[in-house]
Amino acid sequence: MIRKWYFYTSIVFVVVVLSSGFKPYEFQHFDWFHVDETEELFYTVPTSDESAYQHITVPFTGKTFAGFKQALAFKESQGKYHKVNPFGYMGKYQFGMGTLRTIGITDSLTFMKSPRIQEQAFKALLSLNKWELRNEIQQYEGKVIHGVTITESGLLAAAHLGGVGSVRKFLKSNGNRGFTDGFGTSLKSYIKNYGGYDTSIIQPQKKVRVKIKQV
Repeated sequence: MIRKWYFYTSIVFVVVVLSSGFKPYEFQHFDWFHVDETEELFYTVPTSDESAYQHITVPFTGKTFAGFKQALAFKESQGKYHKVNPFGYMGKYQFGMGTLRTIGITDSLTFMKSPRIQEQAFKALLSLNKWELRNEIQQYEGKVIHGVTITESGLLAAAHLGGVGSVRKFLKSNGNRGFTDGFGTSLKSYIKNYGGYDTSIIQPQKKVRVKIKQV
């Protein structure tokens, strides 16, 4: 009898000791975590078209040259190397065949198949445009035209969209002579949206050619 009493007493003692080690959980209220009744929530789900982009990474590269390339490429083609638009512009950065010829590329099929060549072509065109616009960059950089601050990266992006000639007309006319592509994208929007990036890595070159290695 004493042993049974001792046994049950020991169990009760153990339970009391263990229970004393746990404190009741206190819920905390955070006002910032709750949605106000006047706010609306919007949800999106993947579509079948998004399957092509599932392996694309989106680096947060700020205003670096990598950020400049990423931002412009996403606007041009959503970053797709194999994209051809209704106007025949090709690749990640949407090159026309005439522009490709100016940097030494005459084979569109090889161009489309090679991400390496497309990246080289983009840098080559930037170098050529930077040479062509070297005086305008020096003269207008930092000035404000039609509410848009002129920067080197903005002018290079605009030249990619509408050509060097269109950029010069825009600047010399104080923004009164603009350019709009087939999709309604304006030169001014490119100067604004892609301004302030670091494109100092691009060296201006009068003659630049992309070398295509023969396999």
